[in-house]
Amino acid sequence: MRLTTKGRFAVTAMIDLALRQHEGPVTLAGISERQHISLSYLEQLFGKLRRSKLVSSVRGPGGGYCLARDADTISIADIIKAVDEVLDATSCGGKGDCDGEQMPCMTHKLWSTLNEKMYEYLGSVSLGDQVREQHSAAGIEAPVAVLHDQRPARRSVRRSEIRVAA
Repeated sequence: MRLTTKGRFAVTAMIDLALRQHEGPVTLAGISERQHISLSYLEQLFGKLRRSKLVSSVRGPGGGYCLARDADTISIADIIKAVDEVLDATSCGGKGDCDGEQMPCMTHKLWSTLNEKMYEYLGSVSLGDQVREQHSAAGIEAPVAVLHDQRPARRSVRRSEIRVAA
């Protein structure tokens, strides 16, 4: 029983996104560089996170990803389930046909209960909790709420402000 890199990377990437989205959409290239996760792997994970409506994408220059919901309403269990991660301590995959038999093994109930408790715990921890934990660890005062889609207002650029490097 263990959480694979898929689940770990998805949670790490979502924390990174939530920490930085107040600056505007966050690029996967930026997350990849900061967290040392393959860009192509992040693209696969964020496709699943987007389909699960945990993130939204912004296309074009200055584009990237934003949370689709408030960070306090996204649980770590939501993230793990979105990327098709299965936490299972049973040897039978939860089917109850342990060791090839038609009935559960002696410890099946024990491991099934552990599965339930893991999901219960991960469901009780929000992405916002993890963001506040990161701020606390860094000695930064965290905002009261970590909201989704907190993009700064875009400022229009005058032609006179555009400089061409020679």
